[in-house]
Amino acid sequence: MLASFVRALFGTSNDRTLKVFQRRVPEINAFEPQIQALSDAGLAAKTTEFRERLAQGATLDKLLPEAFAVAREASRRVLGMRHFDVQLIGGMVLHSGRIAEMRTGEGKTLVATLAVYLSALEGKGVHVVTVNDYLASRDAAEMSQLYSFLGLTTGVIVPNMPDDARRAAYAADITYGTNNEFGFDYLRDNMKYRQEEMVQRPFNHVIIDEVDSILIDEARTPLIISGPAEDSSDLYRSVDAVVAELVKDPETYDKDEKFRNVILTDKGSEKVEELLRQAGVQDEGSLYDMHHVAVVHHVQQSLRAHTLFTRDVDYIVQQGKVVIIDEFTGRMMEGRRYSDGLHQALEAKEHVEVQQENQTLASITFQNFFRLYPRLSGMTGTAMTEADEFAEIYKLDVVEIPTNRPIARKDEDDEIYLTEAEKFAAVTKLVREVHKRGQPILVGTTSIEKSEELSALLRREKIPHNVLNARFHEMEAKIVAQAGAPGAITIATNMAGRGTDIKLGGNTDMLIAQRLVGVTDEAQREAIENDVRAQVARDHEIVSKAGGLYVIGTERHESRRIDNQLRGRAGRQGDPGNSRFFISLQDDLMRIFGSDRMGSMFQKMGMKEGEAIVHPWLSKALERAQKKVEGRNFDMRKNTLKYDDVMNDQRKEVYAHRREYMAMEDVSSIMQEALEEVTDHLVARHIPEKSFAEQWDVDGLTAALKKDMALDLPVAEWAKEDGMDGEQVAERIIQAAMQAQAARAANMGPQLMRMVEKQVLMTTYDAVWKEHLHALDQLRQGIGLRAYGQKDPLNEYKHEAFQLFTLMLSEMHQRIVSLMSHVQVAPPELDAQSVLMGEAAPVAGIEHHAEAAPEPGALSFEEAPAAAVSTDPAAWGETSRNALCPCGSGAKYKHCHGRIA
Repeated sequence: MLASFVRALFGTSNDRTLKVFQRRVPEINAFEPQIQALSDAGLAAKTTEFRERLAQGATLDKLLPEAFAVAREASRRVLGMRHFDVQLIGGMVLHSGRIAEMRTGEGKTLVATLAVYLSALEGKGVHVVTVNDYLASRDAAEMSQLYSFLGLTTGVIVPNMPDDARRAAYAADITYGTNNEFGFDYLRDNMKYRQEEMVQRPFNHVIIDEVDSILIDEARTPLIISGPAEDSSDLYRSVDAVVAELVKDPETYDKDEKFRNVILTDKGSEKVEELLRQAGVQDEGSLYDMHHVAVVHHVQQSLRAHTLFTRDVDYIVQQGKVVIIDEFTGRMMEGRRYSDGLHQALEAKEHVEVQQENQTLASITFQNFFRLYPRLSGMTGTAMTEADEFAEIYKLDVVEIPTNRPIARKDEDDEIYLTEAEKFAAVTKLVREVHKRGQPILVGTTSIEKSEELSALLRREKIPHNVLNARFHEMEAKIVAQAGAPGAITIATNMAGRGTDIKLGGNTDMLIAQRLVGVTDEAQREAIENDVRAQVARDHEIVSKAGGLYVIGTERHESRRIDNQLRGRAGRQGDPGNSRFFISLQDDLMRIFGSDRMGSMFQKMGMKEGEAIVHPWLSKALERAQKKVEGRNFDMRKNTLKYDDVMNDQRKEVYAHRREYMAMEDVSSIMQEALEEVTDHLVARHIPEKSFAEQWDVDGLTAALKKDMALDLPVAEWAKEDGMDGEQVAERIIQAAMQAQAARAANMGPQLMRMVEKQVLMTTYDAVWKEHLHALDQLRQGIGLRAYGQKDPLNEYKHEAFQLFTLMLSEMHQRIVSLMSHVQVAPPELDAQSVLMGEAAPVAGIEHHAEAAPEPGALSFEEAPAAAVSTDPAAWGETSRNALCPCGSGAKYKHCHGRIA
C-alpha cells in the first residue's frame, strides 16, 4: 500500500529517468530550423566540425543536442524518415549506456542511428550487433546511406569473409555484424602471431539489437573455437545401439525434465554393463571402474540424446547433418554444435555421419565478451521482465520508452483446457471465425513439431495458411511480407527476433521488391510500384476495419519475454489488434512446473470435454509459474558465469601477455627470465637447501641439464669445490646456458634468432593454454561432487584453477627453455630474410622430437651440439647490454666487448 502511494506521489524510477531525458528534447528541437536551412554539403560538413570540437576538448554529451538534430535532418533527407520525439529519447538512452525497451514497430533500427552517429564522431569505432546475418547486411545497407551522407564509413561482418575484408570493416567508423562474428573474431585475433594479422581494433561502444535474446537467451552458450581430437565415432555408434535398446524400458533411467537431467537407475546400470559386454565395448568389471570413464561419458551423452532431445523440436536433420534449432527464435543455428560429445551422440542416434570430436582451443561466453566493451547499450521490445539480471550481470539499467501512439491492442485472458487435443480444436475454431471476417492471423507455436501438427489440422479444415519455421527458413521474408494482408494466416515457431514488421495490409517495400524481380523497363517498374502502394493502402483499410492483426499463442513459453514478443507483433504504431493464449494441462510448462493438483481441481469443478476456463486469476497464476522458471534459469546462468569468471580472469591475463609478446621485437628478456626460473627449479629439486655436497643428486642434475637444456656440465667437479652451494651452481648453469644461446645467436644472426625466440614463445604459450583449457573442462565436470564433502564447489574450483594456472606458466617456461636449448642452427646459405618471408618451413609447425629428418634449410628442434663461438664482433649484430658477451668470456656484454671507454 505504501509503495503504491509513493509511486503515485513521486512516480516510478522509470518515470524519473524519462523526465531527465525529456528535458533535452526541446533543446534538440530548437536546433531544427537552423539545421534544416543548411545545404546538403553544409549538413555533411557538420561531422568535420563536431570532430574538431571534440579535438579541442568538447564532450559527446555537450555535442548531443546538435548532433542528434543533424542526424535527424540527414535521415529525413536521405531515408525519408524523421525521428519522433520518443525516438530521440531512445537515442539518448542508448548513448547513456542503458537498454531502451521499445515496442515492436517503434523504429528501433532508426533510433540506433542517433547514438551510433554521435559515438562514431570519436573515430574509435562503433559496433552494432544484430541477431542474424540477414539483419546485419540489411541494416548496414539501409543505414549506410545516412552515414555516408554525413561523411562516415560503414562496414559489415558476415561469415566466410577473408581477413583483409574483415580488417577493413572493423576500421570503418561503424561496423555491423552478429554477436557470433564479433565474438569469434575476438578469439581468432588472440590466436594470431603478428599484430598486423589481427582484424579488430580496441573496443569502444557496442549497441546490441534484440539485447535480451543475445545477453540472456544465448548467455548459457559459450563461443568455442576448437580443433580435432581423437576420433571415437565407432564408439558413439556402438554405445548408441546399446542405449537405444536400454530406453525401451522406462525403469532403467530417471528423467528430470525440470532440470533437463537424466541418470541411470541401478537396474539401468546393470543392463548397460550387460549390453556393453555383449557389444564388445566393455570388458569384465564395473561400468564405473577408472578405466571405463570414457565409456560412462559416452553412455551418459547418448542417454541424454535419446531422452531429453527430440527431433523437430530441439534439432532437425537436414542434408545428412544434425542442425540445432534455437529454442527462442525457432531458427536453425548453422555452424553451432553441442559440446562435450552430445552432438556426436545425436548424430549416432539419427544414423548420420558422426563427425570427429573437437578439443577447445579458445572459448568465451557472450556475458564476458560484451563486458569487454567500455560502453555497452542495447534495445529490444521486451527487457523489463529481465531488468534484475541486466542490472546484476551487466550493470545495465532498462528504460521503458513510451510509444509514439497509444497502444490499441486488446490482450484477452488465457483459455485453459484439459488436453492438448481440445486446445488445438479451440484454436482451429477461432482461426476459422477470425479468418471469415478478413482479419489476418499470426499463430505462435513453441516447436516445429507443434507448428506442423496445427498446420495438418488447418489443412484438414481446408483453411489456407503459411508455415514459418526452420524448415522454411528461406521463405521467411516473403511470408512475413504478406502476414498482414486481409485474411492471411501465418503459423510461426517462436516469432521472437524476426527483425521484420508485420504491417497491416502488407509490407510495401518487400512486396515491391518481390514484384520487381526481373523487371528492367523503368516505366513498367514505376507502374508496378504505384499498383502495389495502392493495393496495400486498400488492404490496410480493410484490415483495420476488421480489427487488425489477431495473435494466437498456442502455448505459454518458459519466459514471459517470448510471450510478450509474440503479442507485440500486433498493435504496432497504434494499430488495432488482439491477442489470446490457449493452454492445456498437457503443455510442457503446466506439466513440468504447474501444480500436480491443478488437473484434479479442474475436474472437481465439473470441467467437461471441450470446455475452457477463462479468468484473470489463472493468467496471473501462469505468470507466477513463469517467474519461477525465469528465476531458476537466471540462477543457472549466474552459476555458469561464476565459473566462467574464474577462467575469464585467466583468459584476460593470457591474452594481455600474448598481445604484449606480439608487440615486442625482442623477447630475449622473457627467455632469460624463463631460463632463470627453470634453472632455480632444477637446482632446488636436486640440491636441497642448506645441504652438504654429499647429499646432492649430482647424477640426476647432470642428466636433467643434458636432457632439458642440452648442457653437458661438470656438476660433479663443482660439488668438490669448497664453499660451493646451490645458488652458485645455479649461477654457473645460467652463465653456461646464456653462453650457448649467445653462440647460437652469433651463428644464426640476431634477426633470425629474435624471430625464432618469438615464434617459440608464442606457439608454446598457445599449446600450454590449450592444455590448460582442457584441464579446466575436466575439473569443472567433476567439481560438483565436492559438495558431498561439505565443501563449496566454486571455492574449490577457484583454488584448483589457480594452481593449474601456476603450473601452466611453469610448464611454459620449462618448454621454451628446452626448445631453445635444442634448436638447430640453420645452414649458412639460409639467410634470415628467406625464413621471415616464408621460404623455409615455419618454426610453429615443427615438433619437439621430430623422427623424420628435417627438410634442407629448415629449422629443427632435434637435439644438436652447441655451435662454435664466433670471435668476430662484426658477426654478432646488436647485443643487449645485459646479455652475456658473445665472445664466450662469460661476462655481461656491457662489462666486456660492450664496455664504454
